[in-house]
Formats: sequence, structure tokens, C-alpha cells
Amino acid sequence: MRQFVIVSHEAPAAGEFSLDDLPGAGRMDLLARAVNASLLRSHGIRSNVRTHLVVGEYTVQFEGATLQGLNPDERSTAARIRDALASHEDAIGHIPVEIAPGISLVRKGLAETLADLEGTVVCLHEDGDGVGARSPPDSPVFVLSDHHDFTDEERETIDAIADQRYSLGPERLHADHAITVAHNWLDTEGFTEY
Repeated sequence: MRQFVIVSHEAPAAGEFSLDDLPGAGRMDLLARAVNASLLRSHGIRSNVRTHLVVGEYTVQFEGATLQGLNPDERSTAARIRDALASHEDAIGHIPVEIAPGISLVRKGLAETLADLEGTVVCLHEDGDGVGARSPPDSPVFVLSDHHDFTDEERETIDAIADQRYSLGPERLHADHAITVAHNWLDTEGFTEY
């Protein structure tokens, strides 16, 4: 199982945003691309992936094995995120609210979300160790930020839980690109030629 935890810093937690201005909705365009990059492959959904989009005190969870109808465009994915966040009043305690097949909302922030995940927690950050000569971990949980760096509090939370901190290359990458590179690293482990 591969998991991605994407931390949003500006998206409206109540799901009140227009689909006509995704960049102006806390960079919902970037978040939608990151969700798509984590779950979609050519003509299908990666069934071995869970994606957790942390928006304030809520987490929108996508389960690749049961997810249906995720399209590769930003607007429709943002609509799915908006629908999930709009159900925030139904999220009581840490009990997930199913929004649609494979999509749920839970009242958990970053610390609670990370504490409940099983696997090797890996913070993806430009200051980490390069992945070039490393073998991918079993059951990785990749944690990455949107267009902002992690806050000091988030960094402390991640550092207390993360097993490793890795960089995917010499240049800073958008979150969705970093996810694609992480998938490639995992997909090609053991390949000696293409």
C-alpha cells in the first residue's frame, strides 16, 4: 500500500469556494492535481493507493481500491473535494463520513491523521536525503506540502513521526510532480533498464 498525505495551508475547510477560481480557493487547482497524480494512471485508478488531503482540522480520504468516477481534470476533482469538505458538520469525532464510493471525510488534523497510518512515514522535502541510491520503503506514507512550506508546528509533528526525510531531486517540485516522481521511484524499483 502506498499512501500520500498532502497538507493544505489555504484551502477553505468548509468547502465554500467557486469552481471558477480554483487558484483563488487556496490553490485548490494544485491540490486537485496532487490528488489526481496520486491516484490516477493511464486509463485507471491505482487500487494500491490511499490519499489523505489535510485541510485544517479535516482530512479528505481517497481509497483507490473503492474509488469510482475520479476524472483527470482539476475541476471535477476539486468538486469532489468541495463536496467532501461541505459535509464537515457530519464529521463527528474521528468517525469517517462516506461522501461517495472511495471518498470520506474525517475530523482529523495532520497529527491525528499521521498517528493513525501504518507504514514507513517519509517526509518529502527539498532538504531531505536524495533517493537516488536508496531502496524504496515498504508501505510508504509520503507527507508533502502544498505550495507553502510546512509550518514550524507541522514540521515538529512530522519530525516526531517520520522515519525518513527524502528529496526527490536537485530542484524544487510542485506537489503533483513530486507525487509522480515518487510513484516512478516505487514503480521502477529493481528495473535496470527501460
